[in-house]
Amino acid sequence: MSEERDVSVVVREYSTVNEISGPLLFVQNVKGVGFGELVRIRTPAGEERRGQVLEVRSDLAVVQVFEGTSGLDVSSTSVRFMGETVKLAVSSDLLGRILDGSGNPIDGGPRIIPEDYSDVHGAPINPYARTYPREFIQTGVSAIDGMNTLVRGQKLPLFSGAGLPHNRVAAQVARQARVKGTGEPFATVFAAIGITADEARFFREDFEKQGAFEHVTMFINLADDPAIERILTPRMALTAAEYFAFKLDMHVLVILTDMTNYAEALREISAAREEVPGRRGYPGYLYTDLSTIYERAGRVHNAKGSITQMPILTMPHDDITHPIPNLTGYITEGQLIVDRGLHRKGIYPPIDVSPSLSRLMREGIGKERTRQDHREVSDQLYYAYAEGRAFRDLVAVVGEEALSARDKIYLKFSDDFERRFIGQGEYENREIEKTLDLGWDLLAALPESELKRVDPATIKQFHPKYRAGTGK
Repeated sequence: MSEERDVSVVVREYSTVNEISGPLLFVQNVKGVGFGELVRIRTPAGEERRGQVLEVRSDLAVVQVFEGTSGLDVSSTSVRFMGETVKLAVSSDLLGRILDGSGNPIDGGPRIIPEDYSDVHGAPINPYARTYPREFIQTGVSAIDGMNTLVRGQKLPLFSGAGLPHNRVAAQVARQARVKGTGEPFATVFAAIGITADEARFFREDFEKQGAFEHVTMFINLADDPAIERILTPRMALTAAEYFAFKLDMHVLVILTDMTNYAEALREISAAREEVPGRRGYPGYLYTDLSTIYERAGRVHNAKGSITQMPILTMPHDDITHPIPNLTGYITEGQLIVDRGLHRKGIYPPIDVSPSLSRLMREGIGKERTRQDHREVSDQLYYAYAEGRAFRDLVAVVGEEALSARDKIYLKFSDDFERRFIGQGEYENREIEKTLDLGWDLLAALPESELKRVDPATIKQFHPKYRAGTGK
């Protein structure tokens, strides 16, 4: 072992690797090594790779290698423990840049001049310091704004399936999101975890085409990049977001796609460590690990900035009871469901509002936030759409001829609601007032006596019949 000192940091080098398993190195006879410590690995070919201490027990350290262990052997590999944790060089220069999952620029631009270095593992926000999320975020997507409102500081995941357009929805939200009434655009930190090169190209070209790239920072870990790097990618993105929000007072939207790939990488590492598997082979600490990512969203007292999260995960076999969406739903404040049935109908965005939920919606809507009729309109639309869907199922059994006149009105309402309210253009940015007025236009097809979830005074003020001055 050799040892050198740089200021107060102790760097130790060992050539005592006794086992290589998957992306892990097992180094024996170590002293003074800490969990999460940064590691430099010297390969037999003289190359240098990066790693991190995953576990320390007795005199043994388990090191995860970011670039993988291909080409390493136990006799010719040396490991240097750097005496510090993995840090990201943070700066306002990160905006408009593309970095890999380890935080290195890959866009051909100049080197980022750091203003500070931040630990990528961050620190949990003190619950006492948190401010309750209340400000409405306008995404311009009616299915979200009108029915499952996003609030500043919230974490609202998008549950999807393979082959569905969740990436297009995420890109649209990233382009259009803003805090209503301020005119302040969101800076977007986008973390791509194990996505394809085509998907990465889509996001980059979409942001550039819409002129939004100057407010976007991208961290990209591709499907053919080392799986171990996927563990680091979301933490790099959130570290940049925390700098923007709490040092530069910016509103930040963090999009993490695809969290399923993250969980798969976590399972791979767990298997390499020979840990006892939990449900479906995922480690028993999956819930805890996911919470260290999701809980880095929020607002803080006396801080202008905020972090809002929209994790995206593809449900294996569209199974919402799968451990990844199941545990994500426990930690986050709701979910948006991308529906395969709506997608088959050609409706974009295919967000099914019925099982979707935003638990903080009531805090972010109403007078002086959106509009005073928002809650009542949303409740009435939910009821009418649920009625129409029920009659749609009934028609499949008994035929439309068996329905009453009232039943047929609701049946038509459900079709119109999907086509006109949920459906909109990929580059159509709807103001919340337009979304609510559209809801009223749809409700006007129902007899006024059916609007039982709306106050009569609200009907008199906002119903198209009275708004147009054609009724009394």
